[in-house]
Amino acid sequence: MVIDHTALNPVGARVTGIRVEALTDAQTDLLRNLLAHHGVIILPDQHIDDDQFRLFLRSFGETVFTEGETPVPGHPDLNVISNVGRTTPPRSQFHVDTSYVRHPPAYTALRAVDVPEQGGQTLFSNQFRAFETLPADVRENLQDRTVTHVMTGLDLDEDAETSAEHPLCRVHPVSKRTALYLSTPQRCAAVSGLSPEEAEYTVASLLEHSTREDNVLRHNWSPGDVVMWDNRAVMHRADHSGVVGDRVMHRGMVAEAV
Repeated sequence: MVIDHTALNPVGARVTGIRVEALTDAQTDLLRNLLAHHGVIILPDQHIDDDQFRLFLRSFGETVFTEGETPVPGHPDLNVISNVGRTTPPRSQFHVDTSYVRHPPAYTALRAVDVPEQGGQTLFSNQFRAFETLPADVRENLQDRTVTHVMTGLDLDEDAETSAEHPLCRVHPVSKRTALYLSTPQRCAAVSGLSPEEAEYTVASLLEHSTREDNVLRHNWSPGDVVMWDNRAVMHRADHSGVVGDRVMHRGMVAEAV
């Protein structure tokens, strides 16, 4: 089986000729490199179960779980994302996963369990391109600033991490490119060296710049899809508008090597 990949615009790569549950070390290294440069990998026609999904995740490192999420029965390191039984659609804004901890996950992956008849896309922004297309004076002004990321919307234990400071302009350890490292405005509590008003305006402006239409990939889910992304290079959100039918995803995350 020949491994092939096709770059997508403006972010991501579609990878074929590979089985996610039986990766060799060389294949894992190839996927890591694709993630570092393309941000997202789409792996179609996998049709795997949760045990195989965990094997895939653990090829990349130690799995981590966001406390407060709903675990997959029998698989406590995976969580369920579902619209089943809801009277109102879930809400999602562009964000990075679990950025309120000192060492956020490097990778997140979803496997399609139930794909709706209509809608339910996942959107990804190219945060390398978002940084590189800023005016030079803006890049220089932001270069050494940090953002305080905070937890929102989860019921955590008293001793759980709920706040962490990260560079706003983050150099990727593999590609060495710089990405804007942002999350939803509610999770960006402060920007170093800026007043609260300046920080709020800066975060809102950068998010608008990052998520403009020409910087976002919309992934239409198909049965059997597995999608992984690099949290250091992209933001993401689900589009729950106009969904017809059940949308069920199982999610896993991989810790960054420190």
